[in-house]
Amino acid sequence: MSIEERLRALYSLQLVDTEIDKIRVLRGELPLEVQDLADEVEGLETRLGNLKDEVSTLEKAIQTKNNEIAEANALIEKYEDQQKNVRNNREYDSLSKEIEFQNLEVELCNKKIKEFTAQLEEKKGVFSQSEEALEARRGDLDNKRKELDEITEETRREEDVLNEKSEKIASAIEERLLSAYRRIRSNARNGLAVVTINRDACGGCFNQIPPQRQLDIKSRKKVIVCEYCGRILVDDEIMAG
Repeated sequence: MSIEERLRALYSLQLVDTEIDKIRVLRGELPLEVQDLADEVEGLETRLGNLKDEVSTLEKAIQTKNNEIAEANALIEKYEDQQKNVRNNREYDSLSKEIEFQNLEVELCNKKIKEFTAQLEEKKGVFSQSEEALEARRGDLDNKRKELDEITEETRREEDVLNEKSEKIASAIEERLLSAYRRIRSNARNGLAVVTINRDACGGCFNQIPPQRQLDIKSRKKVIVCEYCGRILVDDEIMAG
């Protein structure tokens, strides 16, 4: 192969590998989105479970206070009946104090019931909102999983075709040059090892290329790399000629 043919093969390989990169990036983001949604759903489920326990605890607390009120009212009724049969003022006063104490207990229980009821209503409101959020997130998760499955299936076929094409092009390039290409590509954040000159600058790092060096690149007589980033440079008409 001539130098020009080698450069053209390298650039063709770069174009194909870039398409493969795009597919992998697209597929690579979706699993993360799916995982984020799955974590959010799990978090909402945990929150709903905790809220359900809190609601149950408050309902039991209200029931307990209602039972205490019933017991206090029963004692009040009992003490009032006993007052009708007392033998002296001391016994009457003692029963009056018990009745007063039980009335205070009823008052305190009613106050607690009011507090618990307010908390219960608030928890139920949050529970309802969380249920709606969970239902929405479950729907989002199902849709995203379907999208991932579809894209994975679709891109797998496309990637297989591109991989086959990449291997075919790579097989025609000498091993030394191919190794250099792969080394440069692995060190580049965007996976670009072969770039064209855009507006008198390297298409990889965007540093200016001197006019004489641009002429050398356009002549396609040797492999020239960017002195700043080390990428292989080709002219923008490499595939036309």
